Order: sequence, then structure tokens, then C-alpha cells
Amino acid sequence: MITLKTEEQLTRMRRAGQIVADTLRLLREHVKPGVDTYTLDAMAYEHVVKCGGRPAFKGYRVPGIRSAFPGTLCISVNDEVVHGIPDRTRRLEEGDIVSFDMGVEFGGYYGDAACTYGVGNVSETRRRLMEHTLESLHRALAVVRDGATVGDIGYAVESYIVPMGYGLVRSYAGHGIGRKLHEPPQIPNYGRPGSGVTLKKGMTLAIEPMVMTGGEEVVTGKDGWTVLTADHSDAAHFEHTVLVCESGSEILTPWES
Repeated sequence: MITLKTEEQLTRMRRAGQIVADTLRLLREHVKPGVDTYTLDAMAYEHVVKCGGRPAFKGYRVPGIRSAFPGTLCISVNDEVVHGIPDRTRRLEEGDIVSFDMGVEFGGYYGDAACTYGVGNVSETRRRLMEHTLESLHRALAVVRDGATVGDIGYAVESYIVPMGYGLVRSYAGHGIGRKLHEPPQIPNYGRPGSGVTLKKGMTLAIEPMVMTGGEEVVTGKDGWTVLTADHSDAAHFEHTVLVCESGSEILTPWES
């Protein structure tokens, strides 16, 4: 069931979202060649707990996957699209791109966001991938308002990304968010204008384009969690949690500011 949030509930979601945003900005300062992804995850955990939040992904279970997710962050490098597991032996290298996806629960409500950073000097191809994926998120956010539809959001991403020759992840999508980390409606990164669920003031959504330089097929790694591009092309991922307003949206995870 899709719920419209009260002001009291939004106060908690804003706090959860601010913790997410602050953590992602903190990580950006420590993304350097040589750092291992486990250390970055431990840093995120410490910051979330210090701020009074609870890491939403740590211990998260999905039907069909035997083990719970072990990290505070999903850390995905280069051809890893999403759900990468932090690892002491995985060290970032000059020229990598790394995506951080994280959720926080505060007072029973959630915030969820993701961003992709370059490690040192990255290639022009990787820089443009990140730039265009972020722009696709901005275009999606620009159509969010009372009376718009889920199809409008997906079309805003697809109509920008596909003509440039990129692939879109179509088997994973954005989602509603609030008392649960994942709530209706599902928000694909493709669609037709005017189609799907109509947005209403008070809805809260996690919108998250995932874009690849190659084909659109993805595979799951041996760990059961990590999703990779089938052709080993690079991937980028950006996400915000937003509140639907009468004439636009409010970003609840302001990691760009």
C-alpha cells in the first residue's frame, strides 16, 4: 500500500536522509588509491551509529540468498553495478570508479541514497558515464510533482540515456520508501509518459538510475549479492530519496549540497 507521510514522519525521514547524505560526503573525502572497501564500510558504520541512526542494509535478507548482507554500504567498483560487499582485500586503484549505496533507519523511518565517485584520475569515458548518470537523476527529479506519474520518471531517464548509447539496468528499480526500506510503488528507469502510478503530494520515493557503458544484461556474482555487467563494461549509480510536493519535490538525502 502506498502511504502519504505526515509531517511527524517526514521529520524522521529528513533526519535519516541527512545521516545518509553526511556519510556519503564523508566517504568522498576518503576515496583514494590504496584504501580497502572494508575500511570505508567501517567508517560509514561508525558515523551512522554516532549520529543515532541504524544501518539499514546491515543484516538485510532477501529470499533466495542464504546469507544476510554483511555491510553498512553496498560498495560496487567498475563493472559491479550494485550490492557489492565490502572486503578487506579489495583495494581501490587509481582510475577506478566506485559506487556507494546506503540506507539509514532513524526513529522507524528510512532514507536511501547512492553516488559514484572517481578514484584519483579517471578516464574521460568513466568521467562522462558518471556525469551523464547523475544528469539522468536530475532529469528524473525535475518531473516529480503532484499529478505526475511513475512513467514520467522512467521516461525522463530512458529518453536521455539510451540515445547516447548507454545501457540501462532494467531488472532493478527505484521504489517507495518510508516505514519500510522498500515500499510501493516500484520506479523503473524506463517508461512511457503518463503511464503507471500517479504521484501524490506526501509520497516518498527513492529514485536511482543505474547506467552502463555497454549492454544491458547483468549477472549475479558468486557471493549471491554483487550484481555485475555481463560484458564487464563500467557502471554508475546515483540515487536520492525525495518527497513529492505540490509543484516539485524535496530532496531528503542532500549529499550534493
